[in-house]
Amino acid sequence: MARSKLRKFEEINHYPNVFQYPLGRLHEKEVEMKGRWREMYFGNPAPVALELGCGKGEYTVGLGRLFPGKNFIGVDIKGARMWSGAKQALEEHLSNVAFLRTRIELLPYFFAPGEVSEIWLTFPDPQMKKINKRMTSTHFMRMYSELLGGTGIIHLKTDSPFLYAYTRGMIRVNSLPVLVETDDLYCSRPADEILSIRTFYEQQWLARGMNIKYLRFVCEPREEYLEPDIVPEPDSYRSFGRDQRPRP
Repeated sequence: MARSKLRKFEEINHYPNVFQYPLGRLHEKEVEMKGRWREMYFGNPAPVALELGCGKGEYTVGLGRLFPGKNFIGVDIKGARMWSGAKQALEEHLSNVAFLRTRIELLPYFFAPGEVSEIWLTFPDPQMKKINKRMTSTHFMRMYSELLGGTGIIHLKTDSPFLYAYTRGMIRVNSLPVLVETDDLYCSRPADEILSIRTFYEQQWLARGMNIKYLRFVCEPREEYLEPDIVPEPDSYRSFGRDQRPRP
């Protein structure tokens, strides 16, 4: 492991806004923060929003700046990436921003039903070959529904036509209320401040001429979430690798 990564791992071990739990501990007893994030960390009754797969934490930090009356938690398994956002939040004294290092499928260990008000999915891997790993698949929708308590909002920002089409299909077949839907975000809603934050990967896609897609919908509870009956066309540019797509 590179020295810089080791240094970052060592530093976040001491950051008061980063939470990490050994996997074995999760199976032994309930995490003390579960159901008590407002009380034990944020110290306020404001809503809690999650950014899943937060990477460097740009969106988590950006949302914290824009909305001081809300609490935001960035979730990712890669601590070396998370270090950037956590460090920045501390330097800017953003007391409404925290980070949780864990796998997304383990979220029920950390949050009580209904404890979360919003979920942000910012440029997740579309997982074109593995349905259950898609961040908007029924596998994850069941978990989101429990965390959100039936009335929460899900935001998806993506460069991927495949994931956008798949998610639209999932929304349609499950009759979920759509609040915003666009396949060209910065053309259709350029003045929307909440959507103006640009992650590292988003800036890469924009530089390559990609349209950014955005969906905002209500995660209403369902007895059973249905998979969409569509097979979206794969993203051909991903077969070249993220850094080798020909520029327009």
